[in-house]
Amino acid sequence: MLNDEIVDEVRAIRGAHAAKFGYDLRATYADLKRSEAEHIAAGHPFVSPPSELPVPNSALQRTRFAHR
Repeated sequence: MLNDEIVDEVRAIRGAHAAKFGYDLRATYADLKRSEAEHIAAGHPFVSPPSELPVPNSALQRTRFAHR
């Protein structure tokens, strides 16, 4: 598999953030939610995820996603 420097950087940042909280998922999640709330309060836009999965609109998409 090829190494991508952007992916490597993201993984390093994620690893450092997790290490900061002793790899405790609940603490890491709470920190991410706190940061998210601060950004929203500061006026940064927040885009909610879609409430429903998208429906494939072509035969290629239907075939590609049928194996999931």
